[in-house]
Amino acid sequence: MSQIITIELRKWILEQSAAGHSHESILAAMMTAGWARDVASHALQNTLPAQQPGPPAVEVADTAVQSPEQGVLTRTANAKVPDLDLSRSPRKVDAGDRSVDVLATLTQPRVVVLGGLLSDEECDALIAAARPRMARSLTVQTQTGGEELNPDRTSNGMFFNRGESELITRIEARIARLLNWPVDHGEGMQVLHYHPGAEYKPHYDYFDPAEPGTPTILKRGGQRLATLVMYLSEPACGGGTTFPDVGLEVAPQRGNAVFFSYDRPHPTTRTLHGGAPVIEGEKWVATKWLRERVFT
Repeated sequence: MSQIITIELRKWILEQSAAGHSHESILAAMMTAGWARDVASHALQNTLPAQQPGPPAVEVADTAVQSPEQGVLTRTANAKVPDLDLSRSPRKVDAGDRSVDVLATLTQPRVVVLGGLLSDEECDALIAAARPRMARSLTVQTQTGGEELNPDRTSNGMFFNRGESELITRIEARIARLLNWPVDHGEGMQVLHYHPGAEYKPHYDYFDPAEPGTPTILKRGGQRLATLVMYLSEPACGGGTTFPDVGLEVAPQRGNAVFFSYDRPHPTTRTLHGGAPVIEGEKWVATKWLRERVFT
């Protein structure tokens, strides 16, 4: 099937450039989505005769996907991405009822390591509330939009309903303030428990636009845009959150958290991540995923 350079494609290219992406990264994304190199290069040269600098990529969610029917790139939404205000390189950030330490940041991918997001008492309370409801963790079944057991994920887990208790409501409000994102745009908090040997192999948190079940999943609140992993306990060895594309591993320290965002559902975000196997001790984490729209 021939590939046609449409107005929609040119618009998408302009938006990627305005978001600060280079010609090379835009070309790579198009080729990964199925565009022939000569067609993609021609579209870039005619749409962007000169590379123009733009604002940071975290400003816009450019969910570019390949349309199998038309062979063109389309967008599911325009939305700001959840993020902390670190414009002045603060050592601490205001989370409403708590001041949170900024321990480390990474620009591409956008990763922020946070200290003291949760108190020891809150960590204990989350574990105590979750423990009776734990079951083998499931993953999203992207073929159908349902859930399934996945051999890559060997933890036990459960979900809290959004706002189901005073504890959950307080933490969700803190996260909303910290990340400048509405509470109702977040999924219910998930708590996971890893015994020695348990792990979650590297994966992406966004929903793959190429999978047939994705449209069903997106009806509940659009794409995932960001992830916050909060550490409730500290294994003696192992259990770090790894980002293989950038050689980063975040140690699971009780009360701390790691935040990362992805402005499009594509590997160019470099947000491949995993939970390394626990070697000694046990690991408890609470995860919050943030969506484009109100999550129902």
